[in-house]
Amino acid sequence: MSAHLLPPRLIFPMLLLALWLLLAIFGTWLPLEPNHIELPHILAAPSLSQWLGYDELGRPVLDRMIMGAQTSFLVAFWVISVSLFVGTFIGVFSAWRGGVIDRIIVHIMDVFLAFPGILLAIALAGLLGPGIDNVVFALSAVGWIGFARLARAQTLSLKQREHVRAALAIGANEYRILRYHLIPLLLAPLIVEATFGVAGIVIAEAGLSFLGLGVQSPAASWGSMLRDGTRYMLMAPHLVLAPGLALMLVVLSVNLLGDWLRDWLDVKTRD
Repeated sequence: MSAHLLPPRLIFPMLLLALWLLLAIFGTWLPLEPNHIELPHILAAPSLSQWLGYDELGRPVLDRMIMGAQTSFLVAFWVISVSLFVGTFIGVFSAWRGGVIDRIIVHIMDVFLAFPGILLAIALAGLLGPGIDNVVFALSAVGWIGFARLARAQTLSLKQREHVRAALAIGANEYRILRYHLIPLLLAPLIVEATFGVAGIVIAEAGLSFLGLGVQSPAASWGSMLRDGTRYMLMAPHLVLAPGLALMLVVLSVNLLGDWLRDWLDVKTRD
């Protein structure tokens, strides 16, 4: 990617996200011991031998941070993938069919929107029980709404375009019109929505884990690390600072990338 496409202000966020991605993918093969307990090192401060110190059980915080990165990435990947596919399908189907079907689907989306998304996710996660699979399901159950509304609004606009009307006039079937004339034009706004969605999912996963509804011990999550670290904030602040800064930097980097993508994909704002 050329310097013209990637401004200097995005170099650090891109490097940080690349590091997050690499740690999430290859963390399993690294020589890590996230669950290894060393009693003499309980609440030990960061040092040259262990950069982020040890937690309340004498486990290396850095190793657990890397495994927590894997957890947050996996949840974000699957939730965004499921939400994007389901929401886009429902939104395009609703707008394309119109009539009674569209009104019913819009009312269903309004019902979901009547509840705060994170509260609904907490309720679903509480009913299903803790675990990464249930977290993915709970967040996907509320995450598809944004994609569906966006896809519906874009489809309502695009179906009135001249090239779509021309394709209908010459007898092109619906599948061909959707594949070649509608979906490609929907990709840009959906990609931007997905990028911003990653930041929301990372925070939501950390929030559910903080409440004890996410991954369970001994598995690592940035949210559960924050929860456990709050009890020792005065004695060992690194237990809160490390996962908190990681969470903040990843979310900030994703949002900066989303802002840039939105501007770059919008032809009206290009030079």
